[in-house]
Parts: sequence; C-alpha cells; structure tokens
Amino acid sequence: MQLIECVPNISEGRNKIIIDKIVAVVETVDGVKLLNVDPGKATNRTVITFVGEPEKVIESAFLLIQKAQELINMSLHKGEHPRMGAVDVCPLIPISNISMEETVEYAHELSERVGNDLNIPVYCYENAATEQKRINLSNCRSGEYEGLSKKIITKEWKPDYGPNDFNESVVKSGVTAISARDFLIAYNINLNSTSSRRANAIAFDLREAGRIKREGDKISGKIIKDSKGNPLRQPGLFKNLKGIGWYIEEYGIAQISYNLTNINVTSLHDVFEKTCERANARGLRVTGSELIGLVPKKVLIDAGKYFLTKQSRSLAIPERELIHIAVKTLGLDELQPFNQDERIIEYALKNDNHFLANMTLIDFANKTSSESPAPGGGSISAYVGALGAALSTMVANLSANKRGWDEKWEFYSKWGEQSLELQNILVNLVDEDTKAFNKIMSAVSLPKDTKEQKLNRSAALESATKYAIEVPFKIMETSFSCLESIKCMTELGNPNSISDAGVAALCIRTAVMGAYLNVKINCKDLNDKKFVSTILKKGKMIVNSTNKIEGEIMELVEKQLN
Repeated sequence: MQLIECVPNISEGRNKIIIDKIVAVVETVDGVKLLNVDPGKATNRTVITFVGEPEKVIESAFLLIQKAQELINMSLHKGEHPRMGAVDVCPLIPISNISMEETVEYAHELSERVGNDLNIPVYCYENAATEQKRINLSNCRSGEYEGLSKKIITKEWKPDYGPNDFNESVVKSGVTAISARDFLIAYNINLNSTSSRRANAIAFDLREAGRIKREGDKISGKIIKDSKGNPLRQPGLFKNLKGIGWYIEEYGIAQISYNLTNINVTSLHDVFEKTCERANARGLRVTGSELIGLVPKKVLIDAGKYFLTKQSRSLAIPERELIHIAVKTLGLDELQPFNQDERIIEYALKNDNHFLANMTLIDFANKTSSESPAPGGGSISAYVGALGAALSTMVANLSANKRGWDEKWEFYSKWGEQSLELQNILVNLVDEDTKAFNKIMSAVSLPKDTKEQKLNRSAALESATKYAIEVPFKIMETSFSCLESIKCMTELGNPNSISDAGVAALCIRTAVMGAYLNVKINCKDLNDKKFVSTILKKGKMIVNSTNKIEGEIMELVEKQLN
C-alpha cells in the first residue's frame, strides 16, 4: 500500500472552535488517519498531520483547504510566524511504497484543483517547484500576506495555479504553498531570555543561510557586497537548516525556531548541542525545546544514543527508554507533556499485532494453559529464547556499568545491543508462530466441494504448512545467534552475573530444541519433500552446534561457581 503524509499549517491557533471545524473534515474521507493537531497561540498557527493512501489524502487536503477558506479571514490575521494564506503551506511527504516523483504529481494535482475549484492562488515549492527560485519556501512567502496585492500581479511571481489578481477571494484566503518534500522537523529551542535579537543571532550562527557579511560589527557594520551589488553571506554551521529567533508572549520567553529539512545530514541533537554552546557564549542558557507535529522515532533514538555515549553508558536499552533519555535531555517536556505514542510517527501509525507479547505474564500463562492449541510450543520456544537474549543483554549492561571497568563500557555496550536486537526479533516471533498455526487452520476450513476448490485448498494448506515450518526454523536460527554473546559474557562479563549467563544458555538451548520439535511435526504434513529434507538437515546442524556451545558455556559457569 502506498502512503503519504500531509502536514497543512493553517493560520489559526487561538480559536478552538474554528480549529476543530477545520480538523473535523480530515477523517470524513475513509482510510485517512489524523495523527496530530498542534496549535500555537503566539504564532496563531496550527500544524495538522494526517496520513493515508495518496488519492484519499489529496481529497482530505482539498476539503481542509476549502473549510479553512470558509472560516479564516487573512485580512484580520496576526501572528509571530511568517504566513501568506489561510492554509499557509500544505506539504505532501512520501512515507512508504511511493517515490518522490509520484508525490510531486499528487502535489500538482492538488494545486490545480485548489486553484481552479476554490479560486485560491497556489505556489508550488521544494520538489514540486516549477522554477529554481520557487524551491525555497521563504522566497515564495517573501512579503507575506501584506505584500500579496503587489506580488501576485507581477510576471515574476505569477502563481503556478489559480488567479493572479488580488480579488475578493484572495483578500480573504491569501495564497497557499503546496509541495512535495522530504520529512521536515519543526523544532523550537527555548532560552532564558526575552531577547528575540539574541535568539536571532544564535539562529544565524547555525542556519545554512547564515548571516549577511558586514565590515566590523556584525549588526551595524557596512554590508559587504559582490561585484553585482548583491550582499555576501557568511554561511552557518549546518546544511539543510533554517532558523529564526522570536519572542513568544504565551510562554514569556525567546525561542529559536528551526526547520531541519534533511535529518540524514543534520541531526536534531547536533543542532541542540550547538545551540546550547552558542547560547552559553552569549551568557544565555537553553531551558528546553519543543517539537511541532510528529517526528520519526529514529531522530530521538539517535539522540538518546548520542547522549548516553557522552555519559559512557551502555546503549543496549529498549528504544522507548532511549527516547525517554532524549526527551529529558532535550527538555521536550518543558512546556507540555511529551507523549511518545502521539508524537512519534511510527507509534501513531502502528497497528499493534503483538497480541501475545503484550499480555501480562499471568495472562500469557493462562492463555497457554487453556483448551486453545495456540499459543503452543513454538510461541513458548520464541519467548524462552527472548528471555535468554534478555539475560545476555542484562549481563552486558551490568558489565558496562561495573565500577572499575569504565574504559570497557563500549565493548559491553556493543554486545548488549546485539543481544537486544535478537531479543526483539524473538519477541515478534512469539505472535508470528501462533499466526502461522492459525493460517493452517484457515486453510483447513476452506471449501472442498468442487475440484477447483480442492486444488485451491490444497495449495493454501501447502503454503501455510511451509510457513509454519519457516517460522520455528527462524526461531532456531535467531536463538542460536544469541549464544555468541552469551559465551562472551560468560568468559569476560561481570563475574557476579555468571549464573545469569548460565540461565541464558539454558534458555537458548530450550528455545532451539523446542522450535526444532515444531519444525519436525509440521514437516510431516508437507508434500515438498526436497524442502523438508533440506530444512531438517539444517535444523539438525543447529541443534548439534547449540548443544556443543551450551555445554562449553555451562562448563565455564560450573568452573567459576565451584
């Protein structure tokens, strides 16, 4: 399925009734999911985020722009953020199974419809731009709403779609900028100051555009120009970073508002760290920060790892804990609570299929002991393997944090991360094994009255059975991979945790043996005997290797314990 995200910014952040009416139209289109609504009183602007299949998202975006045209009067609008329309910007972002080129086509489809049907002028920017100077949004928005009456009638700034005169419709709704772009992070950093000038100075240090070069004093010195009379600029520290300073009356502080337009080039944590450095140099202090809209989890996981590395702490912790470290270090919860499930795009989109893995221990045990044949031995094997991997991770973390071993923390952290990755795979396989069994049951229940139905049922049963073999075999492979780190932790890990390493090895042996039993019982029902022969041969090799390494680990454990 193709998915795109749409993040319209409307020029209303104070009137909840108007915001709610505009937001309400988004999910009137089946298949579109509203992810986030983030109003700002000082900016008088609301960022709305929704996702879905392209055609459905385009329909929702059109309805939203139409409703905003009805309810927002730009001639009365005031706010801190630059703006030129009731829906100021409406970017489309490719999320999955869709190229940027395809997303550009959808951006133009939406733009044409808005221009023709709503009589709203549209500028296309970033990847959807029709000429070089329109790639940058700030160029399209220069002069803001107040400058539109003169701007849109010029040949240079004739809108890409819609009218190019300041008619009654444009007076009320202004101009909308529509784009196709990569994921953008809108990020504000808070200062213990009320000076927008000082906030701007820090923004100029960091942003790609930097500041205009001047002779002598950076603020009042004479502007240095090139041979054509154009001002020369001193580039900032970061590529793909836009920034501006402003005073937020709602919070009573100055903020630096950044846009990170390529998170693979410029990271959130690097921008935060350098902002702290430049603020301190000016006698200021960063007190916290805020994200506008949603963010990919990678951004905060990378930040969490960065800050833990600075502390010489193991990185082998669950991703939600890494995100928690990032939130606290960046001060993302200074102004309001930061809910991971609402603010991280993968969590907001997630259809959680971990029915078994999300159970309590008691519920999982009771479910297993019920009359239902699933979860059965395969799911139990996966869970036991996950526990073995978890114990290996624990020993690595205890070793990384052991007093006197500070210089070795990175060594243990890497082993812990490896075990944690295997643990996560095995947790997923707990539910996957039960799903594999259910596929067999579904195939068995297919009709078999006609010859065609019998053939279809037979093919479905063969496919489901093969999958029911592949899943426990993956449990075997993944569990076996855990033994490398367990043996290393047995030999080099914290000696106080030697018994935990031993239990980890025993868990892994149980997981491998248990999963192999499930492979064998399902092989009995498969017609593809070549596949059966190959998988059983590989399985036996894993069993033999597991027994050998587990025996070596237990010998080391017993030796240390005795």
